[in-house]
Amino acid sequence: METKKFVYYQEKDIWVGWLEEYPDYRTQGTTLDDLKENLVDLYTDLTSGEIPNVRKYGELVVH
Repeated sequence: METKKFVYYQEKDIWVGWLEEYPDYRTQGTTLDDLKENLVDLYTDLTSGEIPNVRKYGELVVH
């Protein structure tokens, strides 16, 4: 089991969120638990190769 960080906020009756690793891809849910389920589905889609040209963010150490 992996742990992934995500960012979220509530806008009226909708919860909006995205995975920190993939900030260009957002999803939503009617509850926070619904949003979390949708984020798991989004992660599966993003890492399976179903979505072409997925942009990913990383860190670079520069000396």
